[in-house]
Formats: sequence, C-alpha cells, structure tokens
Amino acid sequence: MASTVLVITALEDVTADWVISELNEREVAVARVDPADIGSGLTFGARIGAGTPTWSGRLVTSSRVVELEDVAAVYYRRPGPWRYAHLPAQQSDFATAEARHGLGGVLNNLHDAIYVNHPSAVTRADFKPAQLQLATRLGLAIPPTLITNDADEAAGFAAEYGPVIYKTFRGLPRDDDGHAGAIWAQRVDPGTFDDSLKVTAHLFQAEIPKSGDVRVTVVGRRVFAQQIIHPDGALDWRRGDWDELKHASVTVPAGVEAALHGYLAACGLVFGCFDFALTGTARSAENWTFIECNPNGQWGWLPDACDITTAFADLLQNGAHRGPHE
Repeated sequence: MASTVLVITALEDVTADWVISELNEREVAVARVDPADIGSGLTFGARIGAGTPTWSGRLVTSSRVVELEDVAAVYYRRPGPWRYAHLPAQQSDFATAEARHGLGGVLNNLHDAIYVNHPSAVTRADFKPAQLQLATRLGLAIPPTLITNDADEAAGFAAEYGPVIYKTFRGLPRDDDGHAGAIWAQRVDPGTFDDSLKVTAHLFQAEIPKSGDVRVTVVGRRVFAQQIIHPDGALDWRRGDWDELKHASVTVPAGVEAALHGYLAACGLVFGCFDFALTGTARSAENWTFIECNPNGQWGWLPDACDITTAFADLLQNGAHRGPHE
C-alpha cells in the first residue's frame, strides 16, 4: 500500500518545513523534492505501458530515492523555477518546456494520490476574475469591481463608486538579481487616469469602509480564522511591520463557512487562504466582504499556525494511509 507523502517545494520554504517536521514526528514517510533541481541534483525515470497503466519509477535526489508507486499524498507547495542560465535562450526555453511537460507531467499525474492542492487546480483558481465571480455565485458579498484598460471606464467607475482602490492581479516579477517586489492595494486619484492605462489590464474596486480584516485558512473540513487589525488602520495590512499587527481568533458565520467549502469544492481544492474585509463585528455574515482566495497561501506567520500544521499533517497522513482506490 502506498504510504509516502511527497512534498514538492523549494529548499527554503518555512511553511512546508512546519508540515514536514510534524510528519516526521509522526514517523510518516515523507520526501521533499524540488523539480527545479533536475540535472545533477535530480534524476528520474518513469515508465508506463498497457500492462502497467500508471506511472512507475523513481526520483533520485542527492539524499533520497522516491519510488513513484509509494506516493499516496502530494503537498504541492512552491517548487523553484526551472533554471537553465548556462544555456543560450532558445535552448533554455526548450529545456524548460521539456522539463515542465515531462517531469512535471509525471508528478502531476500520480495515480490515486491526494494532492494538496493539485497544481492545475491552483492555476485555475488563481485568476481573480474567476474568484470574484464564484464568490458572488455562492452568496458572498464582494466589492464593486471594474477590470479595464480604458481611462473613461475607470473615471466613470470612480465617479459612481469612489473612493476606489487599485490592486494588481499578480505580484511583481523578480528583477535581474532575483529579488521579488510587491505593489500593495492603494487608493487612486481619478484625476491621474490617462491613456497610459491602455498598456495593460487594471483592477479597480470600491473601497470598503472596513473595521478590520480576516484571514480564513481552510484545510479539508477544518476552518481557522484570525481577525487582523493594523494599529494605523492601513488599507493593506501586508504593508509595513507585521510584528505590529494585532490578531484575534474569530468564528466564521455558518453561511460564510458553507460558502467557503463550496468554493473549494467548485475549484477542486482541499486548501485555501481566504481574505475578507469586515465592516462591523465578525459575528454577522453581513459584515463579511470577500476579497480574494490564495489557493497556495502561506500561513506559518499566523498565531494558530500550530493547529493549521496539525490539520495539514492529518490530511496528508490520512491520504498516505488510504487503501487503493479508497
């Protein structure tokens, strides 16, 4: 019976470290692999045929040998980017595509393994337009939203819903030195709208007069919610010193919790980090406004990280203890 938990992530990943440590304490077989190490740091062989309709073979790292048939659960976190800097651009692009479709294609299709979360489901769920549409269909309140590259559209939206904020769809890409940056949610002056908006898509939303924020982490059927209050009332709590943030455990209203489980089911996910803006006390569902869901979010910084770790370990361990086709 398959019993190994495969953790697919880069070497430096504190969130994964929590889960791996817990699984080790439980004496669950766990292996950490970064597909980006393909080459001298990772070799593999995978076979399939008419008589063996599932992938078999092994992954070999500098410290581990993983039999593909033994993998029962996969924690797909944050593998590193494919790296072929020593190759000319065309060859690098070719090698990257081959590795992603070859090795990645095998790792994404391990028969009967539980994925937390499957990378294809994460990709589908990562688009904010889809998130907002699904949230409304499930009965969750969302801020009035406009996605546009038209200055007149943006000005009209601001006139109707102002004040408005601007948010990016994705974070800033890494610079030439490999450093990542961020553009926080920010208030915008409609007087600055001009033809430069035509260059790309922009996300504008009506500003929610919030009393605080809530981060809800859902792992399987378990729900963990922390209200987050910035002492300066910052529009985006991620900006500034996180040590100054105040946290308080809150109970998610039943209607909101049901919607979150429905959201994950609709996206084919078993885990997600949800952000809400509160416009009053957390007790009333009417005060909860959906902002977004990160289908592969970090949670190690939260006060209830130990409990979330336990929930992850339970989910992966139970997957590793399932029988075939169970």
